[in-house]
Amino acid sequence: MDIKDIKTLIKLISDTDISEFEMETDEDRVFIKRGSEPEIIHVAAPAPAPAVAQAAPVTPQVAPEGSAPPAEAVLGDKQERVASPIVGTFYAAPSPESDPYVKVGDVVDSGQTLCIVEAMKLMNEIEAEFKCKIVEIVKTNAEPVEYGDVLFIVERI
Repeated sequence: MDIKDIKTLIKLISDTDISEFEMETDEDRVFIKRGSEPEIIHVAAPAPAPAVAQAAPVTPQVAPEGSAPPAEAVLGDKQERVASPIVGTFYAAPSPESDPYVKVGDVVDSGQTLCIVEAMKLMNEIEAEFKCKIVEIVKTNAEPVEYGDVLFIVERI
């Protein structure tokens, strides 16, 4: 990679809001970083879709013993899903040595951090949109998540 290509990359990154860029080929490795501190983006989980007025008949399915229930399981009256607003990696705690942000049974206030979803080296805090009780933590620590994957099942308080 020559200096002209590097200058072009720097210009492209400068014209966007990207704070870090890394590219590696067989011969070269380029790492460009803007700013002095890492950026933490606070993202609230999207509101769940309204319930359909008339649901199709459901035939019960028996899961093999020892398997986890699917995230699409029927929820209780006050229960809601907290879904990932982005693609990334789920982290239950701020660092491997730290306690998790929440545990099953915890009551959390609106705005309290539930977890982090790391996407492209940016740590995105997922916050509770309302006061609730943690019923189930669906994902495990360091598990990849897709947009819309259920992270938690909570009960609105």
